[in-house]
Amino acid sequence: MFSNAITVALVALPFVAQSVLAGDCLRSYKISEGDICDSISAANNVSTYQLATINEGYIDATCSNLDPGATICLGYENEDCTSTHVVKAGDLCESIAAEYSIDIASLYNNNPNILDDCSNIYVGEVRPSPLYDHAKC
Repeated sequence: MFSNAITVALVALPFVAQSVLAGDCLRSYKISEGDICDSISAANNVSTYQLATINEGYIDATCSNLDPGATICLGYENEDCTSTHVVKAGDLCESIAAEYSIDIASLYNNNPNILDDCSNIYVGEVRPSPLYDHAKC
């Protein structure tokens, strides 16, 4: 009996630690049938990256396990970037930087998960606004 209690406590520990460290969920969303991460992100001004990071362990890497009726968090206190850019056909890192009148270094600094060759952005993806300092999210 005692070993079962320890096992349960160890299994629950990461979830408790995540919720304690993350702070309060400021915005939430109830998943509807047919939702995908990009549509949720675009409709709610939350980057696809933030949505995946905040819901790590619940939403899988391909966002193929959304459960209609379930509620997910969109942003935590002091970690909620609400200014976004939806990647359009023809967007390159250089053109996005030019659109916001910033240099390419600022774009990469404010979006640290963009690869150096900008090959991991895709049409419909919702990114933090290039003007928004990702480190302050």
